[in-house]
Amino acid sequence: MTKSPSELGVEEQPVETTLYSLSDHAPDPVERRDGERYLTLFRVGSLMIGDRRELCLIRNISAGGMMIRPYCKLTIGDGVSVELKRGEQIHGTINWVRDETAGIAFDERIDVVELLASSMDGPRPRMPRVEVRCIASVRHGASVFGMRAHDVSQGGMKVESNSDIPVGAQVLVTLPGLPSRDAVVRWKEGRAYGITFRRLIALSELVEWLRGQRELLRAAN
Repeated sequence: MTKSPSELGVEEQPVETTLYSLSDHAPDPVERRDGERYLTLFRVGSLMIGDRRELCLIRNISAGGMMIRPYCKLTIGDGVSVELKRGEQIHGTINWVRDETAGIAFDERIDVVELLASSMDGPRPRMPRVEVRCIASVRHGASVFGMRAHDVSQGGMKVESNSDIPVGAQVLVTLPGLPSRDAVVRWKEGRAYGITFRRLIALSELVEWLRGQRELLRAAN
């Protein structure tokens, strides 16, 4: 029987971390359905507003901007700068504010994949979670399902499917262009599944794969 989010143990619960997007557009506001429960582990960012420094939680980063949860009052049109890498300021403008979140449009696009690649130097941050658009092959026993992948990290991925696979199932996952990996279904909510890989994808391998995915996305657009 499928467990509800409130019945899941800590290791089984959906975890919402900072999402890196390969899109060139600044993130739009996101609607969350009532009753959704996540462990939230967002990246902490440093936000400069004039000569004032504030902290924020970064929910989503794309080439064109970011979505944050600020700890100060922000107004549409405010000029800000964000420090994502030590000593490097990215300038932008607040382009929307909704409830506890705000959107920043960068003055110049950034290279999200290179931002991820720089994570290989120095202390390791929490495993980055990257928005993707591809079909993953998920084998459970003798059955193979094509599932729409929403995001992927070194440790696992979120997929969507009408297929019925129980939480705790041992599966074999294949993403296009990457070797197959043994994995476990950790949680299920509606049509969404959280799958954890038994062995991490090396960050260098993930970054190289994302470069290819970014080129496919740009060619499709």
